[in-house]
Amino acid sequence: MDYSRYLLLISSLVLALFMPPAWADGKAYVVDVDGAIGPVSHDLITRAIDDAETDSATMVVLLINTPGGLDHSMRKIIAAILDSEIPVVSYVYPPGSRAASAGTYILYASHVAAMSPATNLGAATPVQLGGLPKMPTAPKPAAQEGEAEMPAQDNKTSMEKKIINDASAYIKGLAKLRHRNEEWAEKAVRDGLSLTAEEALKMSVIDLMADNVADLFKQLHGKTINLKDRSVTLDTQALIIERIKPDWRSRLLSVITDPNIAYILMLVGVYGLVIEFSNPGGILPGVIGSICLLLALYAFQVLPINYAGLALVGIGLGFIVSEMFITSGGILGIGGVVAFVIGSIILFDDKYLAVSIPLIGGVAAVAAGFLLWIIRRLSTIRHKQVVSGLEYLIGQVAEVIYDFTGKGRVRVEGESWLAESTVPLTAGQKVRIKDVQHLVLKVESIDATDPTKVKS
Repeated sequence: MDYSRYLLLISSLVLALFMPPAWADGKAYVVDVDGAIGPVSHDLITRAIDDAETDSATMVVLLINTPGGLDHSMRKIIAAILDSEIPVVSYVYPPGSRAASAGTYILYASHVAAMSPATNLGAATPVQLGGLPKMPTAPKPAAQEGEAEMPAQDNKTSMEKKIINDASAYIKGLAKLRHRNEEWAEKAVRDGLSLTAEEALKMSVIDLMADNVADLFKQLHGKTINLKDRSVTLDTQALIIERIKPDWRSRLLSVITDPNIAYILMLVGVYGLVIEFSNPGGILPGVIGSICLLLALYAFQVLPINYAGLALVGIGLGFIVSEMFITSGGILGIGGVVAFVIGSIILFDDKYLAVSIPLIGGVAAVAAGFLLWIIRRLSTIRHKQVVSGLEYLIGQVAEVIYDFTGKGRVRVEGESWLAESTVPLTAGQKVRIKDVQHLVLKVESIDATDPTKVKS
């Protein structure tokens, strides 16, 4: 009896029951990149690419609408795209959106660059916040009679030229890799040019135009994509679309990576720990301070921090706190406020990140007011009479407990003290304390009838 035919039939049934249909692997991860490019965008896109690779998805689609963002985050996103094992499609959508500045670089780095009508890209000139001030340039000498006029030179500093040259080379490299318009890419960086979707398609800046996501998938069907180590042909028919939305981690990151929030968390953390160490056992200030400081440090980890600014903020806070324990006449406090303000202004190294000046001014004003109060309080205390210790006893009036000559006992504010006198004293007589030596009071007789000689 031939069992091979039955075995083949059974195996076919098992495969039909338990194996997914051929199109089940046709999944597209769609990520909304809406807003400024930053740590949240970087985290969302890189995790979407990793999950798509693990899930053997067909591709990742980035729906882009951004005015630009952080260079640090942009380069990490581009690195993830270039290293991706599956195609990454950047699509400027919906109509009215833009892929400006950092968005243009991401578009150039993607395996497929697409735009919908009524969108634009470009304006990719990097801008640095703060940095070194521009040095005044010497005036150009006037052309002498008969000499040709010298061509006008730009007023960019050496640092700005370095940044622009670096960005220009970077985007040209991406354009060459994806076989897109290198010349326009360089102009977008150097001259800040922008293009509409129709112009971008005509000038080979993008690969295609699509009215919507369905039209995009239709045009992508059968397109061959070159990945880093192989080529794949896209099959976009009957794709399962999986929308990637920010989870709680991304939402938390979006909150704490706001420069102002991270700054406030740092201040609350530092002062909470200072209060806890100054008054051990409070617990609540220490718990809140520890949590806030850890959240601030996590935010600083993903933000482009200027470590000189962070050091100045730390030193400033240290000086301000030290003023409460060390008498410096306000030198530590004033120096701390100055260092704190300067450090806060230069804390972040990017054009899209900066702590609000009113926030810095408010915190500095509160710190300065607190310091003035401390200095005034210390000055008042310094001029007050001593109310405890041996110094307090000198000049006080005591009462002789019993008659004695030489050594005996006197009562000072209800306490009995051993006293020594050079003259005989009688019980109930008033004496003044001149000095204290080895817990023995040196006393002298005073005339109780003369109120000017009695110190009460």
